[in-house]
Amino acid sequence: MNRWEKELDKYAELAVKVGVNIQPGQTLFVNAPLEAAPLVRKIAKTAYETGAKHVYVEWNDEALTYIKFTHAPDEAFSEYPMWRARAMEELAEQGAAFLSIYAPNPDLLKDVDPKRIATANKTAAQALANYRSAIMADRNCWSLISVPTAAWAQKVFGDLRDEEAIDKLWEAIFRIVRVDQDDPIAAWREHNDQLARIVDYLNEKQYKQLVYEAPGTNLTVELVDGHVWHGGAATSQSGVRFNPNIPTEEVFTMPHKDGVNGTVRNTKPLNYNGNVIDGFTLTFKDGQVVDFSAEEGYETLKHLLDTDDGARRLGEVALVPHESPVSLSNLIFYNTLFDENAACHFALGKAYPTNIKNGASLAKEELDRRGVNDSLVHVDFMIGSAELNIDGVTKDGKREPIFRNGNWAFELS
Repeated sequence: MNRWEKELDKYAELAVKVGVNIQPGQTLFVNAPLEAAPLVRKIAKTAYETGAKHVYVEWNDEALTYIKFTHAPDEAFSEYPMWRARAMEELAEQGAAFLSIYAPNPDLLKDVDPKRIATANKTAAQALANYRSAIMADRNCWSLISVPTAAWAQKVFGDLRDEEAIDKLWEAIFRIVRVDQDDPIAAWREHNDQLARIVDYLNEKQYKQLVYEAPGTNLTVELVDGHVWHGGAATSQSGVRFNPNIPTEEVFTMPHKDGVNGTVRNTKPLNYNGNVIDGFTLTFKDGQVVDFSAEEGYETLKHLLDTDDGARRLGEVALVPHESPVSLSNLIFYNTLFDENAACHFALGKAYPTNIKNGASLAKEELDRRGVNDSLVHVDFMIGSAELNIDGVTKDGKREPIFRNGNWAFELS
């Protein structure tokens, strides 16, 4: 019997009932690495017991991904199987829920030409644009969770053997996602309520700007008029509550695509499609990255920024206290799902239309007019630390503390 059998059962229940919140008669689509098979089987069983009509699983194998990137001809990366894109769109139109299990090897493609990776990413993004738009507008319930793999665990716990490293990573994940508690679902209900109180406070404030100050960072971010903060649970267009990320410690909203000025430096490594980008700075003028540097992964960062015009602009600002459970683990996960919930972060690229009032129903031209960024990419990078201070600037020009020394600087009534 797996030593984590009890925790895996609770994790599967959490993913099904809190993550995607599967409804009777609904289809669940799961994307997962082969290593996640034991958990996926439990997820499927729980989903059917909860009332799911179908559970479809798409497996991925990093060994095959590496083989393709090192052996396929260049033209292979300019093509995408459109039958798969149409299938994803059809599932979304039919109201399916989507669960992704995200556990990439941070170094998988480190010896592959970054141009090949960039071409493949752009090709996939273009083919899946309609599906991703549906997900980012919360038309469907969707959720992202993770499981340890040997390669990922070795990156986090490099001094341990594979089996020990995987066990340590499971232990960290279960603690961070609250599966180690007697009733994880109740714990998540309480956690979502706390994030909702912070969201309500910030939505009432409607700050015009956020001002960031930290070592290597001096940045002013204008927020769009009518911006909406979100955090914790979301609500699909059919009225079903779900948790897009497990774990999540953030509250987030929308910057104006032309209103970012100054310089920001990352504080945690960014694992971007099998490559690590670290020690990087971005300088913005009128919303656009006009200069950048990186100690590691410079070419990968360059190709990311060159994806399209929107890739050089911000689509999301997110606030996460330094005292979050992920941060207090004192681990660097090299996995954005976890690292972004250890630190304040930004996202380059496409904005979530739900972060502006009535955004999900606005035409693309109207969104653009209001300052909403559009892109084929949406890539989070971490900028938070115990040295970060953030002020909110009100519409009448008053500065109020939001973060001091990496943590919330206000009290909720």
